[in-house]
Amino acid sequence: MTAAIYLQAMGLSCSLGADEASVRARLFATTAPALPVSDGYTPGRALPLGRAAVEPPPLAADLPRGLVSRTNALVAQTLPALRAAVDSACARFGPSRVGMVLGSSTAGVLEGEAAARRHQADGGWPDGYHYGQQEMVSPAKFAAHVLGLAGPAYAISTACSSGAKALASGARLLRAGLVDAVVCGGADALCGLTVNGFSALESVSAKACNPLSRNREGINLGEGAALFVLSREPGRLRLAGWGETSDAHHMSAPDPTGRGAAEAMRLTLRRAGVAAAAVDYINLHGTATPHNDAMESKAVAELFGLEVPVSSTKPLTGHTLAAAGALEAAFAWLTLVDNPTHALPPHWWDGECDPALPALRVVAPGERAARSPRFALSNSFAFGGSNATLLFARD
Repeated sequence: MTAAIYLQAMGLSCSLGADEASVRARLFATTAPALPVSDGYTPGRALPLGRAAVEPPPLAADLPRGLVSRTNALVAQTLPALRAAVDSACARFGPSRVGMVLGSSTAGVLEGEAAARRHQADGGWPDGYHYGQQEMVSPAKFAAHVLGLAGPAYAISTACSSGAKALASGARLLRAGLVDAVVCGGADALCGLTVNGFSALESVSAKACNPLSRNREGINLGEGAALFVLSREPGRLRLAGWGETSDAHHMSAPDPTGRGAAEAMRLTLRRAGVAAAAVDYINLHGTATPHNDAMESKAVAELFGLEVPVSSTKPLTGHTLAAAGALEAAFAWLTLVDNPTHALPPHWWDGECDPALPALRVVAPGERAARSPRFALSNSFAFGGSNATLLFARD
């Protein structure tokens, strides 16, 4: 099948809020962001962390074992916004024709850390702990259970490209005719494993992250979730194209040439049948690490030149890992849908260009597009050289 793929509904939760209106207001705000600082995961070393703005309520006590975690609680915050679209799809097509693809890289690792500390202290396990909480498929199983879905349900866990790849995977399910609707997205909660792991790689900045700057020092970490309902029926936003490549260059560093990233963008444009000049805005992966920003800016300049507006939204949310591609897809939605002022997500940094990087046209706070944006591209690049790009279109 080659039918167009549309996004019917969206739910999200992150450091900017847990509803579309709150996130929209803060995404386009003209005041500089300030992520809260905490040493909760790194005692003695306070770090900016993009913790969820609205604390997720506790999950129901009667959930099946292995489905209770903070990551799943963040997923639960997104589901009310999807409920009407999901219920409609289940009523029309049947629950077995509605699928679930959800990216995660932490699942219930936070709960596993607490369980390990308890076991180390007294040899016992906390009440309610189950190893299944840590399985990467737990968030997908949780969302499918709560929504009453019986179609294919599985996880994508390719680190920071997971959320974007989940949308591409859902689109393929629809194109293959295996489902008539699919819930897709990504979710990750903050935990000690990721904060300390990235710190061990010397990739974490103790200050606000500073993408594209000559002074960039690394990432800020965050948490969040964003889920969408996709189908072949005309909707509010179209997933026009997607592209995926693998560098096979290094376990944690991207290919410095940017070839894999550029090819993912080329595949996306080719699948969409859209020229590079038609893209109105690019949401960069923009982690503020030296290697990512160098290769990504090179790849973007190669394909799009230096005039397309670009920004990294990670200073607003922190790097939410598997949720990043899905959250930034949500930001593309907010840029293209119900945006009468043509606002663009600003690029927050110190303004000091790195002379070694192409001089991309970064979005200034308060900047508006000259016309109503129609095409927005979003990049997600992960450990192991896993690259994913999505193109969204407002028809």
